[in-house]
Parts: sequence; structure tokens; C-alpha cells
Amino acid sequence: MIKTVRDISLTGKRIIMRVDFNVPMKDGIVQDDTRIVAALPTIKYILEQKPKSLVLMSHLGDPEKDAAKAKEKADKEGKPFDLEKYFAGKHRMKPVADYLSKLLGVEVVFLPSCFGQKAAIDALPFGSVAMLENTRFHKEETAKDPTLQEVLAKELASYGEIYVNDAFGSAHRAHASTATIAKFVPTAVGGLLMEKEVANLEPMLHNPPKPMVAIIGGAKVSSKIGVLENLLKNASALIIGGGMAFTFLKAIGVTIGNSLVEDDFLETANMLLEKAANKDVKVVLPVDHIAADRFAPDAKPIIVDSQALPDNLIGLDIGPKTLALYAETLEDAKSVLWNGPVGVFEFDAFAKGTEEVAKLVAEATERGALTVVGGGDSVAAVNKFGLASKMSHVSTGGGASLEYLEGKVLPGIACLEQK
Repeated sequence: MIKTVRDISLTGKRIIMRVDFNVPMKDGIVQDDTRIVAALPTIKYILEQKPKSLVLMSHLGDPEKDAAKAKEKADKEGKPFDLEKYFAGKHRMKPVADYLSKLLGVEVVFLPSCFGQKAAIDALPFGSVAMLENTRFHKEETAKDPTLQEVLAKELASYGEIYVNDAFGSAHRAHASTATIAKFVPTAVGGLLMEKEVANLEPMLHNPPKPMVAIIGGAKVSSKIGVLENLLKNASALIIGGGMAFTFLKAIGVTIGNSLVEDDFLETANMLLEKAANKDVKVVLPVDHIAADRFAPDAKPIIVDSQALPDNLIGLDIGPKTLALYAETLEDAKSVLWNGPVGVFEFDAFAKGTEEVAKLVAEATERGALTVVGGGDSVAAVNKFGLASKMSHVSTGGGASLEYLEGKVLPGIACLEQK
């Protein structure tokens, strides 16, 4: 297990902490504060220990990629593109610092860059909280060249004697602020959120209460192969839903109409089904569907009372018979892992399946099962349906939780001291 803030003395120390405040923003306003709220227990715990200073850092979006897209759009439209003007209101941490300040009830001093802030940090009154500008405004943050990355890592390390990583959502990134910095500070530990994430995901990988049921949804098989393979070691049943189910259905010879399919992964789907059969893991695929003639929020839902879909239709949600099958499979589960929605829950007409699955998982929690929701879209779904508090654990890391469940070593965790 990793060492955390609880295992060391923080009093009078300068602390530099990586948080995951990569939150949705619109017109400089935070749209969803889940990730900010998730970091509050660690921030409050550190402040209670009376540190000299606490400096927070995070990325926000992908400025370089987004600017390139905006420039391409402007070029196509024949409009001038002003990079400085574009960034004036985007990807800035200042509104996030102000938002955090309100939640904490203390001033969060905003520092306008990740470089050259040592004098400003040293001059902060004892016990101050500060936040650096977006780490991804600096090419060194994500540089593939380790020597370039170390330039930023060393600078960030100079702002604290203790590095705390509480950014589970970025723990799968080997970046300057998530992992490389740990080389240059005397002490590197995890935050309380990092500890909670590891404590809840770890059993799902190695020793889940049995029977264990995994519900895996989302659009693509290709992004979930590693997770599916790894889960076969411990799962009693695999429920497969969402767009990825159609690749499995086509692989076993079922007609899927115009539904989403990854033809390059039909063999992979068959291989996974074969492995599941060899390990005696039950695989549950949709047996009926809610379909439409087009992919649109205003498309008319059509119930298809069979596993096969007619040529002109697209499967957009699971049907009532499939839901009953899911409920039956989850009945005796002692642990449940849910990653990925089972329908296009963003469209109200096709959200029922995912909402009902969320309710089934909540019911399993009530019966005493360990329930873990991981992955961006399934987290968005439980939040949308107001059921997040009914789960044992809702992971804050989309890509990170996926890679963790694949059994990969996450750089942002590997760099921390062990107990």
C-alpha cells in the first residue's frame, strides 16, 4: 500500500499537491464540481495539520489540441485566429481557484504560471493555499523527452518539501506534475482520494467478494479488451451492454442492423467469449433492444423484441427482457464492477436501460455488496440519475480506472512511497 498524508508529519512543511481539477467549464464557470469536491478531504486534512503552505496544481483540458482545432476551424472559415485571445478565457485555472476558495471558505491565491513562482510562494503568509496556472500551458508537462519534462518537474519540486498526489484521474499519465516531480522531492505520498481509489479498485482486481459480476458497457470493445481479459480471472458473470455489445452479437452470427460495430474486433470478441466459456464465466448479451432509424436525440424509440435487429434500425438501448436478465444475474452478487453505460443515456429516450442498471447496482449495495463504478461515462450516468451516493465507490478516474483494472502500473501511483 502507498504511504499517504496520514503517515507523515505535515506541520510547518511546504506542500506541493497534484489534484485533478480537469472539470467541465463553460464561459469561465465550473459546470460539474465532482472532482473538486472529491479532493476536499485531503486539502482540509493538510490544512488542519498547519503546513507552511499548500500549493495546488492541475491540468484543465488539452490547450494545445483544442487550440489546433480552433485554428483549423478559423482557417476553413477564412477568419483570422488570435492564439492569445483564444486562451484569454479558456483553460484557465483562475475560475477554478475562485470556486475552490468558496468551497473551502479560505482565500486560494492564484499564481499565473508554473514557472518562476518560488519567491511568491515563499512570501505567502503561514498556512496559505495557492493554485498554479494550468500545467499543460507548458510543453514540458507532457514532453516525451524526459530531460525536458524534468525542467518543469524540478521547478515544481522547488515549491514544496512534500509532494502529495491526489489526482487519481491523471495517475495513468507519466507527466512532469503527476510522476516525474517525485524524483526531486524528499517525500512523495498519496492523498486521501488516491488512497480511497486504490482501496476500492484493488479488491476488484485481486480478491473481490464472490460471486462478482462485472457490467461493461460503452461504445467500443477495442478500449475495453484489457479490462475484459483481466476481469475473467475473478468474475462469475460478465454483463456486456452498450455499443460494444453489437460487436459481440455480430461475432456470434446475430444480425445487428445499422448498429455500431467494430469489424476489426470480431475475432477478439470470439476469443473473449471462448476464454469466458473455458473459465466458466457466464456472459450476458442483450436479447432485445430499444432501437431507432437514426442516431439522434429526437429519434422515435422502437422496441425490437428479439436479439436480431432489422437492417434499417440502430440499437440505442437495451430492452425490457435484457434488463430482467441483468437483474437476475445481479441477484446474488457480492461485488459489482460497473464500467460504461448500456445505452445512449445522453438521449432521454434511450436512457432507461442505463438508469435501471444504476438502480440495480444501488440495490446490490443496499443488500451489502461491494459496488464500484469506474469510467467517465458511467460516473456521469450515476450523477445524472442522482444515484452516486448509493454506490460503495464512484471512481473519479476514467482512463486511470480503466488502466488500473487492466492491471497496468500507473506512473502517478508507482512514484509514491510504500508503507
